[in-house]
Amino acid sequence: MFGFCGSRLGLNRSFSLFVSNAQLGILPFHSLFVITSFSCSTSSNLNENSIIVSYLTNSCGVTLKSAQSISKRVCFETPERPDSVLRFFREHGFNNSHISKIVKHRPRLLLAKPEETFLPKFEFLRSIGVSRSGLPLFVSRNPDLLARSLERCLIPIYEILKSVLISDVKVVTTLNRMENRSLYSFQKTFSNNTSLLRELGISQSSISYLVTQSPSVMCQKVGKFAEVIKKVMKLGFDPSKLIFVEAVRVFHFMSHKTWEHKLEVYRRLGFSEDEVWSIFRKHPKCMSLSEKNVMGTMDFFVRKMGWQSAAVARFPTVLCYSLERRIIPRCSVVRVLLLKGLIKGDIHLSSVLPPSEKYFLERFVIKYQEHVPQLLDIYQRKMSLTELGFGFDDKFKISALKSVYPAACQFSTH
Repeated sequence: MFGFCGSRLGLNRSFSLFVSNAQLGILPFHSLFVITSFSCSTSSNLNENSIIVSYLTNSCGVTLKSAQSISKRVCFETPERPDSVLRFFREHGFNNSHISKIVKHRPRLLLAKPEETFLPKFEFLRSIGVSRSGLPLFVSRNPDLLARSLERCLIPIYEILKSVLISDVKVVTTLNRMENRSLYSFQKTFSNNTSLLRELGISQSSISYLVTQSPSVMCQKVGKFAEVIKKVMKLGFDPSKLIFVEAVRVFHFMSHKTWEHKLEVYRRLGFSEDEVWSIFRKHPKCMSLSEKNVMGTMDFFVRKMGWQSAAVARFPTVLCYSLERRIIPRCSVVRVLLLKGLIKGDIHLSSVLPPSEKYFLERFVIKYQEHVPQLLDIYQRKMSLTELGFGFDDKFKISALKSVYPAACQFSTH
C-alpha cells in the first residue's frame, strides 16, 4: 500500500475527504490539486517519496530525473486512481510516449476521474473532427486541454475560433498548434486583437492565416499586440496584403536583441543595409531563419554557384528553401548541364530555384535526358556529381550578374 506524504493520519483524512466529496460532485477538479499539493508539501520521508518515483518510472514511462521532479507535484495514497487514469488512456489508444508527455506536463491529471473528467472532452474533440487515431497525439501536445473546463473554456474557445475560421478543420489545426499557456489568456485577448486587425482593413483570409499558423500571436496581451502592429505599419507594410501578417509573426517571436543579431548576420554576408531591409519587406520569413541556415545557404550560393548577395536580395525566398532537398539537387543538375555546355553560364538563380518541380523537371531534366541519361538520378541524389567526374569547384562558377531575370536567360541544345 502507498502510505506516505506526511503523517499517515493527515493524508488519510485528506484523501478520504476528497473521495467522499468528489463522489457527491461537491469538489471541482482543481480542488484535488490543492489537497494533494498541501499533503505532499508536508512530506519529509524520502523512502515514501521514492515509491512515487518508482510508480512514475515503471507505470508512466518517465525518466528517473523527470519522476523525481514530478513526485514533488503530485501525491496519492494508493495506485488505484492513477491506475484507472492510465488504463483509460491506453483504452483510447495512448501509448507510453503520449502518457509520459501528459504526466510530465500535468502530473495531477493522474488523480482525476477519467470517465468524468476526460471522456466528455474526448467526445467533444471527436465531434469537431479530431480522429480517434489522432486523439492521443492531439491531447499529448496540449495536456492542458484535459485540465480545463469543457463548458467554461474549451467550448467557448471553439466557438470563438469557429466564428473566425469557419471550418472545423482549421479550428482543429489551430487548437493543435496552440500553446498550453494560450488557453488561459485566449478568451480575454483573442477577440480584442482580432477586432484591431479588422479595424486596420486586414482581410479575413489574412486573419485566418495568422490564427491557424501562429495562434499564440493572437493570444498575447492587447497592448503588446498593438505595439507589434504599430511597428509593422511604420515599416510600410500594406495591411491589405498577406505579407503584413507575416511580418507580425516575425516580430512577435523575435526580441530586439535577436533582431539586431540577425541584421548583423546579413551584413557579414555582404548585404548592404538597404538590401537587408529589402529582403525583410519582400519575404519577412527570411529574418526568422537561423544563423547556421543562412550562412550555409549563402556559402553554397556564393562559393559553389557564384551567385552574388545582390542577386539573392532580389529573390530572398530562395533563402527559405531546403539546402538538402531543393537547392543542392537542382543546382547539381544545372552544374552538369553547364559543364557539358548544354546551357550557357548566364543562368540566374530565379530560373532554377523558385519554379515548381514540374517546371524544373521539364526544363532542366527531361529536356536534356537524351544527352545526359543520369540527370534524373543526379536530381534524386541517387548519383553524385563526382561519379560523373564533376563537382562544385571554382573554375566553373555561374555568373549571376549577366542575367538578372528569368526571361533574359538563354538556353542552347547540342
